[in-house]
Amino acid sequence: MDITGAIPSQDDVDQILALLTTVDRAQRTEDADAFLGVFREDALWVTGHGKRLYGRDAIGTFTRKVLPGATAAGYATYEADHLLFVRPDIAVLNVNQTYVERDGDQVLDHGSPVYFLAKDDGVWRIAAAQNTIVVAE
Repeated sequence: MDITGAIPSQDDVDQILALLTTVDRAQRTEDADAFLGVFREDALWVTGHGKRLYGRDAIGTFTRKVLPGATAAGYATYEADHLLFVRPDIAVLNVNQTYVERDGDQVLDHGSPVYFLAKDDGVWRIAAAQNTIVVAE
């Protein structure tokens, strides 16, 4: 993973990578509460299909509807690709997302989410995110 911009502390990098691990685990286990815990109250989330959700309540309503059963055929893996520290309390994380069949043998699709992160009271959370599906050329 590349890290650019303002010089971060190792603790900040570790916290952001832990946030991504939480997203990965929450998605795989279909744990809506854990997933919602990574968002600020006023977060903006744009789904892979372009649905705009404003605020953690709206994100929660959507997530609780679509997450249960979402991993029946497969799941997504999340790998940090690039981390830009805009300033010490604002960062942008680009993620490589790979959708695989349940047995993990066949790749189904790819995504390239970007998370805009804010550090409030020492905790990194998603302030805004775009979950983009990568279309094969």
